[in-house]
Amino acid sequence: MIWLIAGLVLVIGVHSLRLVSPGLREQVIARHGAMRWRLLHSGASLVGLVLLIWGYGEARAEPLWLWIPPVWSRHAAALLMLPSFVLLAASLLPGSRLAARLRQPLAASVKIWAFAHLLANGTLADLLMFGSFLAWAVLSFTLLRRREAHLPVPPGSAAGDLKVVLAGVAGWAVFAFWLHGLLIGVRPFG
Repeated sequence: MIWLIAGLVLVIGVHSLRLVSPGLREQVIARHGAMRWRLLHSGASLVGLVLLIWGYGEARAEPLWLWIPPVWSRHAAALLMLPSFVLLAASLLPGSRLAARLRQPLAASVKIWAFAHLLANGTLADLLMFGSFLAWAVLSFTLLRRREAHLPVPPGSAAGDLKVVLAGVAGWAVFAFWLHGLLIGVRPFG
């Protein structure tokens, strides 16, 4: 469990720098250059992700059950992941009105992802991982939207929205029907 916690601290910590120290990124870039910032940020994120995956895998091998989720919660989680993937696509593809209005579509996507997985899983490791990401996403979404409320809303288009929805649905289908089972070992629809 220690590796899971270390991974969570590193991944969430690195991705919280913008929340707790908004100017830090710019200061590091001004002092050391953009490439060094990217290397440090990406390197720390990658190490944290490896620790998180390893720690979660170890914890799944000997789970400490806190509750037994009902069968319907797996179906609800699979359905909740559809808007999560659409919001993920909105965070990656430019030009959608959805991303413009939300301002933080990635944080919104993570909120839904974490909630869906908390709903469908009942171990201590699940609570730690998905609960931590849910708390981070709620805080991130709220603080960054508040901080950026005075900024003009960038334009979006119906074509951008369509592109985001199609990409999100396609990504969801590939992940739900193939990749989740291959990578995670759990088939949402099987």
